[in-house]
Amino acid sequence: MTQLQYGDLIQLIDSKQRRYSMTLTEGGEFQNHNGNVSHDDIVDQNEGIVVESNRGQAFRVFRPSLSEYIIGMPRGAQVIYPKDIAAILMMADIAPQHTVFETGVGSGALSMGILRMGARIEGLEMREDFASRAKKNVSDFLGEDALERYNVHIGDAYESVPNIKADRAVLDLPEPWRNIPLLRSILSAGSIVVSYSPSIIQVKKVVEAFSEHGFRDIATEEVLHRGWHIKGDAVRPDHRMVAHTGFLTRAKLVG
Repeated sequence: MTQLQYGDLIQLIDSKQRRYSMTLTEGGEFQNHNGNVSHDDIVDQNEGIVVESNRGQAFRVFRPSLSEYIIGMPRGAQVIYPKDIAAILMMADIAPQHTVFETGVGSGALSMGILRMGARIEGLEMREDFASRAKKNVSDFLGEDALERYNVHIGDAYESVPNIKADRAVLDLPEPWRNIPLLRSILSAGSIVVSYSPSIIQVKKVVEAFSEHGFRDIATEEVLHRGWHIKGDAVRPDHRMVAHTGFLTRAKLVG
């Protein structure tokens, strides 16, 4: 990895593991109650260096990972949590040769995971401000070249889908069962669809819609994320965990 340069996204991490994200700019300065840090002092340095504020507060400097960026990025809509994004990428079996139909794109969190897999996205989003925010987040983290594989249509997913052909579909909608009948026009036999829903009542309707409209091999799962505290001989599960965020339902279209 190259040394840190102007335009790079970085995180400053203090002694209490609090993280502060920013983009390095010439003459820029990070400011908080623990003092100021000049961006110029970070440029041309390696990741992992320690810089001090003018009040003597130490910060470790790293580029953020995708999951760290998603948690702190600007958003117009609630994002899918990284633990669920990872599961969706595997459940949908997304690969570089695939075109993925994604609706709605929200703030672009899932989009970034899909694009990082090398796939192309044909997205559908009802709100133009959400679509613009998603494109900005994608460009900021993955670079402008990623936008060449990221085409977001504006429209109502319950009324119609774009005139496209896709290999995979990922649904993040309040009523995904209303979109499922439309998917046959853009998918072919063997295509995989994954639907994300916070409520099990939503999942029930999704499973019924999949069954009614020619999808099989239907399965639902939930991902729980529990960290561990390890310090010397003190080894135990963390007091807090990321438990329920949503249910993931996968189905395959049959001919």
